[in-house]
Amino acid sequence: MCASRQMPEEAELNFIHYLKRRDASPNTIKSCLASCRLYYSLFDELNTTNLMLYKDYLVQHYTAATVNNRIYGINRYLDCIGMALDNKGPDSDGSRAASDNTGFPSDCHRDSRDAFRLPVVQTQQVSFLDRVISQEDYMRFKDSLKSDGNMYWYFVVRFLACTGARVSELIQIKAEHLHLGYIDLYTKGGKVRRLHFPDALCQEALEWLSAKGQVSGFLFVNRRGNQITARGISSQLKTLAIRCNIPPETVYPHSFRHRFAKNFLEKFNDISLLADLMGHESIETTRIYLTKSTQEQRELIDKIVTW
Repeated sequence: MCASRQMPEEAELNFIHYLKRRDASPNTIKSCLASCRLYYSLFDELNTTNLMLYKDYLVQHYTAATVNNRIYGINRYLDCIGMALDNKGPDSDGSRAASDNTGFPSDCHRDSRDAFRLPVVQTQQVSFLDRVISQEDYMRFKDSLKSDGNMYWYFVVRFLACTGARVSELIQIKAEHLHLGYIDLYTKGGKVRRLHFPDALCQEALEWLSAKGQVSGFLFVNRRGNQITARGISSQLKTLAIRCNIPPETVYPHSFRHRFAKNFLEKFNDISLLADLMGHESIETTRIYLTKSTQEQRELIDKIVTW
């Protein structure tokens, strides 16, 4: 191991270019780079032995979710290197190797670049669902915000929970979209996903905007009038959750997207439609919402086991 080693600068720039060409979000790029930088802070060479040691290091120091996040990043880096080699073509001896002008380390073994991928660690789905806000807490949270006159954050919570929007999608909503009843979002690969707004929510939000004298522009802006950031939303939701006596570990933007999915399946059990509404590429991603949380399992057992 080498404590002072850094990711090669040219390799980092090439990796960023690779991710951007595949429409990776800024957060994804940041996360992938963090994984690679951590790897290079620990190891001199990129090879299968060190990659497995890297996974062991991650497992010992991070939660399963973070481990898989870092593994995803390093695997994307391996994909990137493999593509660089494919574009280069075979060397004079018939093999493929990274040259100095590729920006990738020449000591990287072929199996690392072209075939090897770190396997993810298995996570317990129940623990994930246990961190999703309950329907009761969601109702109490939004009602508390409304009764306190905190309409801005009331609508942040409502739009997240009633549309299944990601926070990056939420901040794109404008007043003009409320009149349409939807917003079209361009997903990775150039596909269009339509995010629908319930009529009742649109009418309530338009009344709120009218009271403020707003007829156009983004719904959710900061004090300077600019789009609020995802981080700003996340931190303020935690603060408000504590103030409303809601468990803060269950209050984060994606938690309300999960609540939307759970509520949708309880009201209309069509997992294929839900996958389309949420923009999942695979229905397998959506199946997690068929799983019950620990509390839901406990309540079900108490109800049905009467023998």
